[in-house]
Amino acid sequence: MAKNSKADMSCARVKKYTSSDVSKAERHNERKNETYENMNVIAERIPYNVHFKEPTSPTYMEQLKQMEQDGKVSLRGLRKDATLFNEIVIDVNTMYFERNGGYEYAKQFYEEAFHFIEEKFGADNVISAVMHADEINLAATEDLGKEVYHYHLHAMVLPVVEKEILWSKRCKDPELRGTVKEVVNQISHSKKWKSDIPLVDEKGNPLLRKNGKPMFRASYSILQDELFNHMTEKGFKGFQRGEYGSTAEHLTSLQYQIKQDTQRLDKLQQRIQKEQVKYKSSHQIFKTYNEIDSMGQKTFTGKMAISKEDYKELTTLAKEGITSRAEIKKLEEDVGYYQQRYYNTANALENMKSRYNELKEKCRPFLQALEHFPEVAKLFTEKVKQLFSFKEVQERAEKEAMEKERQERIKLRRKKRDMER
Repeated sequence: MAKNSKADMSCARVKKYTSSDVSKAERHNERKNETYENMNVIAERIPYNVHFKEPTSPTYMEQLKQMEQDGKVSLRGLRKDATLFNEIVIDVNTMYFERNGGYEYAKQFYEEAFHFIEEKFGADNVISAVMHADEINLAATEDLGKEVYHYHLHAMVLPVVEKEILWSKRCKDPELRGTVKEVVNQISHSKKWKSDIPLVDEKGNPLLRKNGKPMFRASYSILQDELFNHMTEKGFKGFQRGEYGSTAEHLTSLQYQIKQDTQRLDKLQQRIQKEQVKYKSSHQIFKTYNEIDSMGQKTFTGKMAISKEDYKELTTLAKEGITSRAEIKKLEEDVGYYQQRYYNTANALENMKSRYNELKEKCRPFLQALEHFPEVAKLFTEKVKQLFSFKEVQERAEKEAMEKERQERIKLRRKKRDMER
């Protein structure tokens, strides 16, 4: 089994989605795409994904609209670009599950994580919750010599808060004015994630902003605490709470993949250097072992004759060989093993370098724009999302038209057969 160089850590990330861009997350989570941005998705493994809760409507947006019609949630007063959905992504290091039972253990773990989300957001406000078991972990697969998959949970939830609607001053009954008229479940990302836990320094003093107002702990950090506490209380041990201040939730899957591949390249380079040292050491001992076989010359009588110096060296080596014979045999075998491992690792490194450079080139224009012109890059991203949403609507309309036409043809054929009878 691969060595675990880092502690296993839980991670809870939160992503925000509006009505215009949630369809992209839906296609990824529900595996509706034909191809995926994440190149590690193995299509043949999609049936192994586990839904702890499936959407009740064809799309996330349709389900939200139905809930609004049923009076379960309110979209009153929201802007057109308001955040309507929060995606909670929960995962732990791949090797944590590999050591504890793999796929079956991951199902138990994420089912409990799903219950945590239900308690946190309300069961009715969870649109979908699915464990992905179809994304291969290349590094672990290479280390263990078998396919290893990275299990993680995607949950799409509605950020709902209870909001009191008061009777207005124009109410005819003066006693009702200013009192609670009704309580609605209002969609509100900002209020749902509002934090009231202050940040403090090492001495316990509150940290202040430039304007003198107190700073508060990020609500996503609080979510990490709550998840870790819930899972450990339910008996899931052997992992730590995710690192404080982690920016993992702000990385796109492509950026995250580049970052992971870069770290993996560094590790491969270190492994190659170690294998080279072991190979050189083993090869030198193997050469000495072969030199012993070549000592001496045959005389005309057929007997072996060696010099005094060779005899002295041979007896010394023979004495050492009594205690090291087993080790020499092992080292002889290690020569081929380390040589083959070196070649395999070197090839893997070259493949990873090629992949990294390819990803880097694809991302370079956007990452440069994001660094120097963040607002323009954000605007561009929004436009692209809108175009994809428009394309999706257009494709859906075309499919519906084709299906309608197909049904009409079927009806005509049936009608024709009936007339012929």
